[in-house]
Amino acid sequence: MNDAVRVLDVFKILRPDECSRLVQTLVFSGSEHDLRDGFVHLSTAAQAPGTAAKHFAQDGDLWIASLRTAVLGESLHWEESRGGALFPHLYREIRASDVGWIRPLPRDAEGRHAFPEGVAWGEPDA
Repeated sequence: MNDAVRVLDVFKILRPDECSRLVQTLVFSGSEHDLRDGFVHLSTAAQAPGTAAKHFAQDGDLWIASLRTAVLGESLHWEESRGGALFPHLYREIRASDVGWIRPLPRDAEGRHAFPEGVAWGEPDA
């Protein structure tokens, strides 16, 4: 990742059962997709709406967890993915101590996922 750009938080979109697993066990090893790929897929705030639209279009209400990059340390890698953009990938489980907050990600009246206020989210087709 370009050293001129400092990302303080990255985000994990969670299905309800995945969120429950994280809250109950205090660790989350990843979704089936994550486990298959060997890392936990994360997104920046700018990327998260596009991730929701592409990978969670058929899902109902979801959850989103904010993770502090400083806590993730060297296990966080920035790798080329969708459209050549650099995406954050975590090469270990998510631990409760990594999580800044977890908030609901419900559907709005138009059927899009409604991201929580207070973060500069990107556009769904970003």
